[in-house]
Amino acid sequence: MDIKDPIALFLGAWSTELNVYSVLLRTLVAVIFSAILGCERATKRHAAGLRTFMLVSLATSMAVMLDTFICEGNSWNIPIISAATMIGIAIISSNTLIFSSKNQIKGLTTSVGLWASGIIGIALGAGFYTAAVIAYFALIVCLSFFPKLEFYLKNRSNHFEIHLELKNKTNLQDFVTTIRKLNLKIDDIEANPAYINSGLSVFTVALTIRSEELKKYKTHKEIIEALSTLDYVYHIEELN
Repeated sequence: MDIKDPIALFLGAWSTELNVYSVLLRTLVAVIFSAILGCERATKRHAAGLRTFMLVSLATSMAVMLDTFICEGNSWNIPIISAATMIGIAIISSNTLIFSSKNQIKGLTTSVGLWASGIIGIALGAGFYTAAVIAYFALIVCLSFFPKLEFYLKNRSNHFEIHLELKNKTNLQDFVTTIRKLNLKIDDIEANPAYINSGLSVFTVALTIRSEELKKYKTHKEIIEALSTLDYVYHIEELN
């Protein structure tokens, strides 16, 4: 299949070949794209920020160019360096995942973002500029604009989880009774051992909204605010 890259056609034949100018262009674009992605993550105080994204994209673009250079003139065409680099990035991405004291897994978006940044670096290193640009803008949209839509949908869903801190373990039955009166279904209750010596009884509670009135008029935030007024509730919040 003969696929013509519109951006490469616009730039000229030199951009599709491996030369000093194409190496500079691919490296520069890879660094700029990843820097913008890294800034977006850094402003939200994630572990992997500006430099990490830049290094990941730089490494993958250079790996592809090295594979291209090594394979030119050889009978075999196996991108060993690119494959090894992506495996390394997959390991690095998995290390950005952390488990919080509230039994939450954090860093999933950043982990996938790093991996996607590596893929964009590969596309740039291979001289597939159009695919890289399209993927870059799609990734920016996913990271910057979709969180608001995701938050809205989650806040209106029938299922949600809460982090619940009770002043005493004997108050759990009172809480369960209140939940049932509100026509909420408790799907699961799990004690959180991270707070065992805090003097509080801490639980992760999965709830389902069964009341049609609550489904129609109340958001998760409003339900949680109402539950927080209970005397025996020390702290309550929704888990993302």
